[in-house]
Amino acid sequence: MAELSWRRPEWRGVEPVAKGWSKDQKFRIRTAAGETLLLRLSDASRLEAKQKEYEIIRKYAALGFPMSQPIDFGVEDGQVYMLLSWVDGEDLETVLPRLSEAEQDRLGREAGLILKRIHSIPVDPADQPKQTKRERKLWQLTQYEQSQLRLDGDETAVQYVKDNIGLIWSQPPVYQHGDFHPGNLIYQPDGSIGVIDFNRWEVGDPWEEFYKLQSFGKEVSVPYCVGQINAYFDGEPPEDFWRVLAVYVAWSSLYSIKWAEQFGSEEIAGMVRRCKAAFADFDDFRRVVPRWYK
Repeated sequence: MAELSWRRPEWRGVEPVAKGWSKDQKFRIRTAAGETLLLRLSDASRLEAKQKEYEIIRKYAALGFPMSQPIDFGVEDGQVYMLLSWVDGEDLETVLPRLSEAEQDRLGREAGLILKRIHSIPVDPADQPKQTKRERKLWQLTQYEQSQLRLDGDETAVQYVKDNIGLIWSQPPVYQHGDFHPGNLIYQPDGSIGVIDFNRWEVGDPWEEFYKLQSFGKEVSVPYCVGQINAYFDGEPPEDFWRVLAVYVAWSSLYSIKWAEQFGSEEIAGMVRRCKAAFADFDDFRRVVPRWYK
């Protein structure tokens, strides 16, 4: 990670943050006033996209739940900067396995209600997507099928996506967090959840937000996952939700293996492990409600 080429007089400490998949450079800033901030830097060529991201963060911040609050945005020394508040606490994915099942469920429910609030924001006409992601996801599935990374016995999952891709995007598009899972949530000192990392926001299918429960949620806490789903739907979700979720899980389980290729063998192995777990939970996609839900 490159060193920060510029800094402000009131900053007393600057340390790089390496966590996450984002291409942004990230720094933890400590100020003379005792505040802790998050600085995200991007290439100037991404000005328009990052400016839009900052506007979206401001929309989310107006909802009032704990999150990285927007502080400043601009361009300096050929870099786009975004200054946000720092959310104190531990990564929720680290904390969940240490908590009681009741507390895991409570946090899942809190997360589900936060997600529901994000999805409640009226979508500006200019942000309405002009097409769905169906064609793109089928293209990504083809990339997996044509790769050297195919798993034995994946045919049922591949066919399930192809047969049911028309089910996704049946709900009105919403503003999404884009990467909503325990790795992007913070367990704060008071026991509440803080939300971070909005750089994958987009407008799309609200039910798409849930497939990462299978990928990154279930392996740390099933009660959290169940709580998030039930709170979002104020009870058990409709059958249509499960059919759509199964499409997203089948697609992501397969394509994530191909996607991980750019990060090396260790990441590929992790995605293969998650894919095999999804095959087991969904009976090779012969069932749509995963075994862990009950």
